[in-house]
Amino acid sequence: MTAPASAPALRIFAGTTEGRLLCEWASRAGIPARAYAATEYGGELLGELPGIEVHAGRLDDADMERELSGACIVVDATHPFATLASGNIRAASLAVGARCLRLARPVEALPKGVVAVASIACAARFLSENPGRALLTTGSKELAPYTSVADFAERFFVRVLPLPGAITKCIDAGFSPSHVIGMQGPFTRELNEAMLRQVGAQWLVTKDSGTVGGTAEKLAAARAVGARCIVVTRPAEGGGALSLREVEDALLREFAR
Repeated sequence: MTAPASAPALRIFAGTTEGRLLCEWASRAGIPARAYAATEYGGELLGELPGIEVHAGRLDDADMERELSGACIVVDATHPFATLASGNIRAASLAVGARCLRLARPVEALPKGVVAVASIACAARFLSENPGRALLTTGSKELAPYTSVADFAERFFVRVLPLPGAITKCIDAGFSPSHVIGMQGPFTRELNEAMLRQVGAQWLVTKDSGTVGGTAEKLAAARAVGARCIVVTRPAEGGGALSLREVEDALLREFAR
């Protein structure tokens, strides 16, 4: 897999809402780009934008270096919790001599009463020590820690993307179909409330994905129904992370010359 010789100088790893917004902005600004999504579904969400090529599918280290060959600027707009992907993008950018910009979501203070934990394993450990049903909204990639909790198949309900692979992971982990909710967001506060009431949840577990990721709606819904929230905090971004506007300004300086 080799990037075409005519591939644009701008490459965007666009696995988030911010990534899609950046692609839309680049299209409007007349800056050609090649956008990457990890799945076919992610590629479909990017849609068809003038001047934006879309590559759907995961890249290993060698593929990524070949894909980024010839790039001038690489924007990492992957999810705040995709630390492995971000590391691979930085390494590949360095290897091909491209400048790598990290587009990060603003960090917001969590409200009082929220149980903040460092990992999904910590969330599962907390639930093992505190009774009650829980709605898990942390995705399908890290289900194993939850399955170590006694009666997890009865206590926990999992909400994941409505993709065959995600549903299969839940079933294979030991969750019954009646405890698996396959839906695509964004979710309003009212819809989150309805789900919490439907499953009788005393707990809602989420990642701190910021306003764009729907965290505020989840927290508000939990308060409305009397449930408590367990929030997995974000890994530290480190220095150099930029906002969407800052990335746009950097690209204008580079490509409007």
